[in-house]
Amino acid sequence: MAATGSEQQGTKAFYVSTPIYYVNDAPHLGHAYTTVAGDVLTRWHRQRGEKVWYLTGTDEHGQKIMRTAEANGVTPQEWCDKLVEEAWKPLWEHLEIANDDFIRTTQPRHTARVQEFVQDLYDKGEIYQGGYEGPYCVGCEEYKTPGELLDGENGVKLCPIHKRPVEMLKEENYFFKLSEYGPKLLEYYERHPGFIQPESARNEVINFVKQGLQDLSISRSTFDWGIKVPWDDKHIIYVWVDALLNYATAVGYGADQAKFESTFPADVHLVGKDILRFHAVIWPAMLMANGLPLPGRIAANGWLMVGGEKMSKSNLTGISPRQLTEHFGVDAYRWYFLRAIQFGQDGSFSWEDFSARYTSELANDFGNLASRVAAMVGKYFGGTLPGATAHGPAEQALADSLARTVADADEKIGEQLDFSAGILAVFDFIKQVNGYLTEQEPWKVAKDSSEQAQARLATILYTAAESLRAIAVLLNPVMPTTSEKLWLSLGAEPRLGPLAAQRVQDTGTWGTLPAGATVTKGEILFPRLEEPKNA
Repeated sequence: MAATGSEQQGTKAFYVSTPIYYVNDAPHLGHAYTTVAGDVLTRWHRQRGEKVWYLTGTDEHGQKIMRTAEANGVTPQEWCDKLVEEAWKPLWEHLEIANDDFIRTTQPRHTARVQEFVQDLYDKGEIYQGGYEGPYCVGCEEYKTPGELLDGENGVKLCPIHKRPVEMLKEENYFFKLSEYGPKLLEYYERHPGFIQPESARNEVINFVKQGLQDLSISRSTFDWGIKVPWDDKHIIYVWVDALLNYATAVGYGADQAKFESTFPADVHLVGKDILRFHAVIWPAMLMANGLPLPGRIAANGWLMVGGEKMSKSNLTGISPRQLTEHFGVDAYRWYFLRAIQFGQDGSFSWEDFSARYTSELANDFGNLASRVAAMVGKYFGGTLPGATAHGPAEQALADSLARTVADADEKIGEQLDFSAGILAVFDFIKQVNGYLTEQEPWKVAKDSSEQAQARLATILYTAAESLRAIAVLLNPVMPTTSEKLWLSLGAEPRLGPLAAQRVQDTGTWGTLPAGATVTKGEILFPRLEEPKNA
């Protein structure tokens, strides 16, 4: 799906990654939320004509995976293979995720390079052997500090994320000298204020680092499901060190230098806020230690909440994305979560809110507009788009509004990752087009057969169709199937080429859709919702 072209040779790709997800279970709405956000962001940059690389994948090592596989009576590799092929990859395909690569941490292209990276750190004196004892959360695959823990019943200490008892572990491990990178990280954060987003996340990380960093245990010896430490095969590499390196190994680290240099580092790492510290503290420190460039920014999204609880399998609030797509459709699903929830903040999902927004914004505002315009062009002009010969102040106001909408949406989605505001800008424009039709009353103008009235009618309908042309382009990264249907119904492809070839930055140029295009009334874009079976 990545854009190509001779003009892009030698340029660095706009590189976006999701976290690589644990395959201890099937994906839920939280996983899909981050992945759809990354897909919309990268589709938007492709729509700009940029060279893009979008990476997602799965994290398949560690104690949590091993225990889950044992509980299901299979080997860890068999468990991972089954989940990836039967649950993760099919869902991303179903949601129209246009990723350029899917990395699995059990793949040889990853495991060999991880060993090389860690060996380099060891050779540079960044890793030493030592002992550690402390509370450990298997769910997080992380040692916890006593101050982080919650009090459970009978004096039991709980992980603040999973609300489950931690285990006391004591083992001889290898340690990365993370404590030496505190001052360097703080200096980097200060020089690059946009490195961690949103601001609340940045402040949290800075305060954490200012308290002083401890050296990081980067190996485990109490279980064996992982990548072996190259100089000591009694140990395996800590799953988080293994996992974070996927962002480098997937784009050619140690294997394809040209690919690596034209892609790495990531421009945007999309992460859940519960794994922010790994990405904003450990990952940049590891890169600094090995002399590699740091990513452009770490963007932490909030949690999806149901009944006040973070959506996850462990909290029994997991909902399958397919339960929603079966009812609302894939495009509406992609649209809803980015429209309804401010990226970077926690957001609550409810079936009622989704239904209300679907009916109001998608069916009534957007879908009805497309249907009405196609029907009127068919009724009054035999399905051939007329030219606009009576362009006046009302049309110019809409043209000016479109130019502002394009600039606003491009800035909000393409640069600020403010998907909600960018989508809202487009739907505000849709409301304006609906308002324009209400004010101009083409159905009344059509009753006047005079040449002047017919010119006015033609101009009104051209203006509405031209607005829909721009709307199709702007919403293509968000709702690709719907936008393609609209593009085809406007007769735009034979005249302007494929929708994917249209450039965001040119979308505000008024008068792009040529008169004479064949407009057809296709299927309803957003059908009336049926009553859900298990809402």
